[in-house]
Amino acid sequence: MRKGFKCPGLGDSKQLTPGRREECYRRIVDGCEYAVEIVDVETIDRLNILRATLEAMATVARRLRLADEEVWVDGNCLPPLDGPVQAIVKGDDLVRSISAASVVAKVTRDRLMVELDLVHHGYGFFHNFGYATPDHLEALRRLGPTEIHRRSFSPVADMLNQPCLAFDA
Repeated sequence: MRKGFKCPGLGDSKQLTPGRREECYRRIVDGCEYAVEIVDVETIDRLNILRATLEAMATVARRLRLADEEVWVDGNCLPPLDGPVQAIVKGDDLVRSISAASVVAKVTRDRLMVELDLVHHGYGFFHNFGYATPDHLEALRRLGPTEIHRRSFSPVADMLNQPCLAFDA
């Protein structure tokens, strides 16, 4: 984060209103060096969500050439980096650079889900953003999973592992 960067109210992205998150996002994009790594569903299913996230963090740190700087990440797991790295539980509440990263990640993901809603009608991605809300789970039951649904996500895995109930007439 650059010296002198100002973003009043910056904090855990999940605790910010959508409007405040967007304002912080604009300030971060305009005033900070940042990178985003989007991980495809197949990689997440292959590695698991945590390992895929940690790999993405490492990719971003390398892309930003942070090898000699200490990298701080939210949580209690370390990404696979050779340089100094520190995991900070509740880091998105405690460290401004982690807060900024969480805002960029959430806004990027939410915008992607709004775009995916235009392709995958009926799942409510424009308002549930792919989270396991009651309406999203109901849409999964009614419409079945799409290619963007993680097969490792338990409701989808359970749905795909159920025996076929169809009978020949």
